[in-house]
Amino acid sequence: MRFQRTLVGCLLLPASMTGTAWAEEKTVYRCPGNPVLYTDTLSAKEAKEKGCKTLEGAPITVVQGARPSRAASGASVRPGDNRVDPADQRARDSDARRILEAELKKEEERLAEMQKEYNNGEPERRGDEKNYQKYIDRVAEMKAGILRKESDIAAIKRELLKVQ
Repeated sequence: MRFQRTLVGCLLLPASMTGTAWAEEKTVYRCPGNPVLYTDTLSAKEAKEKGCKTLEGAPITVVQGARPSRAASGASVRPGDNRVDPADQRARDSDARRILEAELKKEEERLAEMQKEYNNGEPERRGDEKNYQKYIDRVAEMKAGILRKESDIAAIKRELLKVQ
């Protein structure tokens, strides 16, 4: 008999809480804006003034962003810790300059070949270009290739100026 009273008491407890514990739950509002704001800190009057709508029965999940690590915020990194030895830096710079100069030379040689083949917009016609449109298309591709190559060379020259 005692067990039955305890069981009935346990079953009735949630029903009796609907008027107390569930009433303490705050009303959540969805307010317009960019980004959309979900809040439970507004009064009903404030929510109405801002054009917010009540969310009922919709579960709200709050996801907190990751906190930045100490190294990312710079708190534990001292100014001199990431310095490179000047001799090492000079060696790196000279290697980079040597590589860029070699690449520049190769690209300029390729550009000269392309310009020679382009022949000022009148390249030699090939045997497979009996259709004049194929020839025109190839000339247009050659011109576009030359423009790209010139752009690449200009970019390499800009990089060389940075490495001096």
